Amino acid sequence: MSTCKPSGGIRGRKPPPGECNRENNSDCCVQGKFYTTYTCSPPVTGDTKATLTINSFQKGGDGGGPSECDNQYHSDDTPVVALSTGWYKGGDRCHKYITINGNGRSVKAMVVDECDSTMGCDDDHDYQPPCPNNIVDASKAVWKALGVSEDNWGDLDITWTE
Repeated sequence: MSTCKPSGGIRGRKPPPGECNRENNSDCCVQGKFYTTYTCSPPVTGDTKATLTINSFQKGGDGGGPSECDNQYHSDDTPVVALSTGWYKGGDRCHKYITINGNGRSVKAMVVDECDSTMGCDDDHDYQPPCPNNIVDASKAVWKALGVSEDNWGDLDITWTE
């Protein structure tokens, strides 16, 4: 089994005033903190373990700019996800559907974006830290479909398949 080792790291920079969107309890970079970066993700299997996080892909949402795959924004009511850099595979999974299993339910969601594991703490990434290498960053529609109550949205252990 191949492992995914850190590729390096970056130092946090303090976001300019009003530049880190705190929607969905997003983390903002901390000045001087060391953040680990990854160019890889754990191997994809029939049941890939991951952590489900929440993101808004809407204009003005905490996702920052438009989605990488199509340069568009996506409604919080649409089941869409961003994958950590290694799983995003340079866009090879763009507009493909993955099945997410969690909370005793499953939902299909379309890959529209990358959760960047190699960079962060800058304007392009809404001054948020680099993404861990095992993240499926999902819209509110995915969380609703999995039947997770809103006060528990944030981090959920899941598996996913292509």
